[in-house]
Amino acid sequence: MSQVFSEETHRNLLSRIPQCTGREVSDWLRTVDEGPALFRFEEKVNWLRGAHDLAYGHAKAIIHEYDLRRAARKLL
Repeated sequence: MSQVFSEETHRNLLSRIPQCTGREVSDWLRTVDEGPALFRFEEKVNWLRGAHDLAYGHAKAIIHEYDLRRAARKLL
């Protein structure tokens, strides 16, 4: 996983995504899941930004959250 923001900054960004984008974080995570099979963190961020016109920080927070949740599922 790529180095991202502090945990507090990450949570703050996630909480603002619905207001800034008009979509819930869960919708964005589903979009990433259904998107192209990219492997590198920055490739995913760049795809999300380009395909959905997101700010860099929001795209990075969404991809980081997606990776965190995917890793948590693997532990179960």
